[in-house]
Order: sequence, then C-alpha cells, then structure tokens
Amino acid sequence: MYTGTLKSKSSGLKIVYRNTSLKCSVVRRRGADGRIPVRTLDRGASSSAAAAEPTGYPGGPYDTSLLVKYEHHVARHIWFGEERGPKKKLKVAGHGLKLNSRVPLALPPQMESWVSRSGLASLQRTSLNKIDTNLVSAFVERWHLETSSFHMPFGEMSITLDDVACLLHLPIRGIFWSPQDVTEELAVELAVDYLGVSQSQAQSHVRSCRGSYYKLEWVYDIFVHHRAASSWAYATRAYLLMLVGSTIFADKTFTLVEARYLLLFRDLDGCSGYSWGAAALVTLYRYLGDASMYSCKQLGGYPTLLQCWIHEYFPTVGKRGENWNPAGNCGLPRAMRWSYRQGVLKVDDLRPILDELTPTDVIWRPFEDHRAWRVFDEICLYRGCLKWGETVVPYLPDRCLRQFGYRQYVPSPPLDCMMATDIDVDWISYHQSVVDVI
Repeated sequence: MYTGTLKSKSSGLKIVYRNTSLKCSVVRRRGADGRIPVRTLDRGASSSAAAAEPTGYPGGPYDTSLLVKYEHHVARHIWFGEERGPKKKLKVAGHGLKLNSRVPLALPPQMESWVSRSGLASLQRTSLNKIDTNLVSAFVERWHLETSSFHMPFGEMSITLDDVACLLHLPIRGIFWSPQDVTEELAVELAVDYLGVSQSQAQSHVRSCRGSYYKLEWVYDIFVHHRAASSWAYATRAYLLMLVGSTIFADKTFTLVEARYLLLFRDLDGCSGYSWGAAALVTLYRYLGDASMYSCKQLGGYPTLLQCWIHEYFPTVGKRGENWNPAGNCGLPRAMRWSYRQGVLKVDDLRPILDELTPTDVIWRPFEDHRAWRVFDEICLYRGCLKWGETVVPYLPDRCLRQFGYRQYVPSPPLDCMMATDIDVDWISYHQSVVDVI
C-alpha cells in the first residue's frame, strides 16, 4: 500500500491520495476551464460507466450542481497558483478612523432623540479604527454566495442575524426597504428638500460625483453647518446618512454614499421601523459574494462586522486587542470589545492556519454571556431570502446550526432567491408566527 500527501503551495490545503489496490487507477485530466473528470476504473470497466461519474474541480466540488459559481471563485484559481494580483489581500473599505473623528462626544438633545429612536445610535461607536485586511481576505476566500456561508474544513459557518444583534445592537425585526429609482435629477431634489442645500450647490455636487451619489465628506460638512445653525432636522438627516454610509452601507468607492439612502430618513420619526440588522447583513453578504470571485479586488459593506465576528468565534486566528472582558460589559455592543492590532500574518500565512482548524478551535456560542443585553430572538432561525433594496440573498441558518447550539445535520439545498416571490410577506409572516408561538 502506498500513501502520499501533497500540500498545495498556494493554499496550504492538504490532499491525501491513497493507492490501496492495483486493480484501480485514478485518471485526472484537466480541461480548458480547469475542470477535471474524476473516474475510478476497474480493469475491464467500460468507458460508458466512467462517463456516468460526476465532473468537478480539483481541490473543489466534484458535484457542481450546488456551487454553480465555483468556476469563477477565487479558490479555484488559487488551486492553480493564480492570485488576484501582486497583492493577494483585498482592498477593504474601512472608515473607522475617520468616522471616530466625525462622531461628536455628545449630540445636541434635539438630535439625540431622533438618532436614538432610529435604531442606529450604536453605530456611532462600533467601528474598528483599522481593518486587518489579510485576515479578512483569507476568510473571504472561503465564502460561497450560493450558501451564504464560509466553507471551513469542518463544515459551514456564517454571520447570522443573532451575530449582528449582539455585535452591533441593531434591531433585527422590522420591514425590508424597497426604494424607488434615484436619478441624478432626483438626487439633486432630495439634497435640496431633505439636506437643506441650494439647488445650484446640489447640482454642482451631484455632477461632480458622476452619478446618484453624495460624497461622505460633503454630507458631513452639511451636518456641521446645520448643527451650528440649529437646523435640527437637516442636521440629523445628514448625520444619519453619513453614519450608515460609513458603516453598514459602505461601498467600494470608499468615499461616496448612494443618494437613495437619504429616502430612509425623510421621516425621522418613522425610520425606526426598518430591520437595520437585516440591512447590514444583506449588504455584507452581497459584497462578500462579489469579493469571493477571482476578478474582484475590493470588499464593501461593514468590515468591522466581519472582523469582530472572526474575533468572537476564532480566538486563535489573527491578532486583536481587547478593550474589556465580556464579564465586565455594561451593555455595550459586543463589537466595542475589540480594538485593532497590527497583524503580522499575511494571506499566505493564514491559509494553512484556516486549513488546519477543527471544531475545537471554535467558540460556538460566544454571546451567551451577553444575553442580559441581547436576548436570543427566534427570528434568527428564519430560513428564507433577505432583501434590502434590489439586493436579495439567501439566509440559511440550517447550514450552521452549531452556532445556535444544535447538532448539525445534512442541510437542504440552498434557496434560489432569483425565483423567490413575496419575500416581504414571508418575512413578516415569520415574525407573526414567532410571536404566536411565544
């Protein structure tokens, strides 16, 4: 008997091949697209029997019916030694340092009331000053958009609604948001009506952004101006728009925020009805899906959410500072427990570390000592599609049941959200069913 071990230089993934019998051989031929047919042939077996075997990818899935985007996934290219570029890490939109300088120590009472009732107040203090882009990039390479999960050596894990609730203290119950289309002309009108700027100023600014966007710095300046002038409604809208544009809705431009998000704050008394937790999750899922593709080199969304999630579940992976022990928490969002520390490990170093992780390396229930401030909500077990704007993603807690304290079984096939209808109805109906059971 011969046993051989091959370790990929690019990924650190160990593959063990065993030739246990002289009666069989393994035929591996790579096609033009990188796929290989895997066939185990007994002597004398017909080629038609071999043709019935599935076709897959080396180092990846043999059954391609589940991970249908794998052909374009960064993991497939890494297997062949093909990196995204000279820099293996992603460019990540982290606004923490700048945001912390823009958030005042205290808001005027006239603004504080609106901000508190919006459900977004916690975002003022949760951002890491910097992001460990190597650590984040290594985890992104394991994300698969079809399952909305990280594929680890021991199974799947994901960022759940419960994680968002505990890390950010955002409300996870509430309605989804279906915005209208915002043209450049409408972006100008919105700025005039809800930010209190002049028509000419708004036109000039939107034109400079080359689309239906506002610059975050410009929005911040509007907040400062209206706060000084005691124009509280304008100041509050600008402040909230700057806040979400620097956190949960950060995009890959790193400097702009979509003008359509201003529609969320037209009615300052009514914006508390949204599921901000779902909004944060949908946006991050979307950008993780993009960044898991080989052609993408940037990550949008709220990277603090991802990095703090890693810190909570994987205590031995990556470098981090700890501001306080969980036992000493006084009800602050759990993300505020962590602070940035310069990591020394690069993506190349982290890949084999992740390859060697086992279930014992994971803290499966990290927030049990946080339940005094965030009680577990059964809505987190909702299985279906989450929606924010035009973005729809599958939310599949049945694929990561160990994070909820359950034994993991073989999950159902993931949902095809492109075929989903009545997403809002399903979501609200699940709210009601949970209430009825409780």
